[in-house]
Amino acid sequence: MAQLYARLAPWLVSLAELVLLVPALMLVLSRASHRQPNHGRRLQQFFGDLARRRKLSVALVGALVLATRAVLIPILGIPQPRYNDEFSYLLAGDTFAHGRLTNPPHPMWVHFESFHIIQRPTYMSMYAPAEGIVLAVGERLGHPWIGQMMVTALMCSVLCWMLQAWLPPGWALLGGILAVFRLGVLSYWMNTYWSGSVIALGGSLVVGALPRLKRHAHVGDAGLMALGLIILANSRPYEGLIFGLPAAGAMLVWFFGKNRPPAKLAVGRVVLPLVLVLSLAAVATGYYYYRVTGSPFRMAYQVNRSAYAMAPYFLWQTPRPEPQYHHWVMRDFYRWELRKFEEGRTLGGFLRHAGEKLVSWWMFYLGPLLSVPLVALPWAVRDRTMRFPLIALAAFGLGLAVETWTMPHYFAPATCLLYVLLLECMRHLGTWRRRQRTGAALVSLIPLIAIAMVVLRITAVAAHAQIEPAWPRGNLERARIVRQLEREPARHLILVRYEQNHNVDMEYVYNRADIDSAKVVWARHMGEKDDEELLRYFPTRKSWLLDADAPSPQLVPYSESLRKPTDPPVAQKGRAETGKVR
Repeated sequence: MAQLYARLAPWLVSLAELVLLVPALMLVLSRASHRQPNHGRRLQQFFGDLARRRKLSVALVGALVLATRAVLIPILGIPQPRYNDEFSYLLAGDTFAHGRLTNPPHPMWVHFESFHIIQRPTYMSMYAPAEGIVLAVGERLGHPWIGQMMVTALMCSVLCWMLQAWLPPGWALLGGILAVFRLGVLSYWMNTYWSGSVIALGGSLVVGALPRLKRHAHVGDAGLMALGLIILANSRPYEGLIFGLPAAGAMLVWFFGKNRPPAKLAVGRVVLPLVLVLSLAAVATGYYYYRVTGSPFRMAYQVNRSAYAMAPYFLWQTPRPEPQYHHWVMRDFYRWELRKFEEGRTLGGFLRHAGEKLVSWWMFYLGPLLSVPLVALPWAVRDRTMRFPLIALAAFGLGLAVETWTMPHYFAPATCLLYVLLLECMRHLGTWRRRQRTGAALVSLIPLIAIAMVVLRITAVAAHAQIEPAWPRGNLERARIVRQLEREPARHLILVRYEQNHNVDMEYVYNRADIDSAKVVWARHMGEKDDEELLRYFPTRKSWLLDADAPSPQLVPYSESLRKPTDPPVAQKGRAETGKVR
């Protein structure tokens, strides 16, 4: 039974959604008549009146995200970071929150090496700065997660605004509400520090501005399109590029097509504002990378990958030679990356990885519920207005196919395109069996089940029924240790060691932007001789050893730990394999 549960665990939420959906669909399809009751007509009229107040609709969508998640804090808690990427983004946020673009390299940097961070020429996250800016805003307001909440609410609002440019206002508001309950409350975009919402925000600004520019050619819409492109370039640069190319193509078709605007209007209100804003942003981005890496044309990502990684980002590239690693846990991680890359370059491996990508995207963005409107896809694709979303989605999917690995937020720029297509499918579905109102009943069913799923998941959390990973999310053991030590007057140094079966997604060794002034400093245990160097650097700190992979990790004073073996068997094995790990 335990093995069956382990196999089904990643699918339990989708299965629960399917369990709700199937009988509801059977009930709707079996009814001969679907006369709408009076209270249903009143609700529909109220919804329509609200949707026609476009600005209010946009604001209410964002407010619904903030209010719902804030009310759920006593049940779901505030997330703690767990994954390597989250700690890297938090380092950027902490750096920006203290008014710096980067940090000087630490003299003891070898002890602090960790994933997705550069140590030289400066100490900084390897990622583009947009996600760090979001977390910095939250940190300045009291907690980095506040920034995550705010940008997720803003993303849902802007998604609704974007849909208003493509669809009637009622459908746009419906799309915004679906985004609230699918992406805005319980997804990892809200409940981690990956900041996937800021990427989707950038894409929505671009796609929302495009039809508005074609209709009115307002300078403000050109500025919003430029802002969206800037966000994409500074959050997911490659994905932002392949997303922006179809948008640029659509603009060129408009400029030179048969319905082209007057040249003076297009240049003065669209081209010049776009060029000016994007040029200023390019200079600012170049200056940021100049401060971080020493070159305006070299990203921190490139510095990190050249220092640590063997597997390249794209499948057509050639692997790098193995560098000299100081820590076996990092060596094993990058060797695992190389194996994944080499698998992806075989036909079978490529197809398997492509299937894994599609399944992960489907589970996150659609699931069983939002797959229902796709039955109307053959009718939706006939609409001329759907040409751009379809072409852009196809081009974007091809661009992602050549990446070595992916996660759902890699697809985030195209969230807006997916929702345009989904809502258009729902419009066509709503006209099916018009007299019996079968299609309209199916469309009404979708938001109801979306809300029911949120209620079900929250109820399961309150009842301690395990249908998904436990809340609050994150590395709670690490957070517990930090809280424990921050209550003490002394400052602390924790040296962390792992066992052979270490889960690389439960990394402990991450630090604040200013390591020396931090109350708690985390370092890698490197053996008694190498540790002594770090202990001499921090002579006034209380030093601890943490066996992070123990069933219940506990701090042991470092002086007492010397009476025990200093290295677990795995570390000795790791050193014997390569002779390169200190």
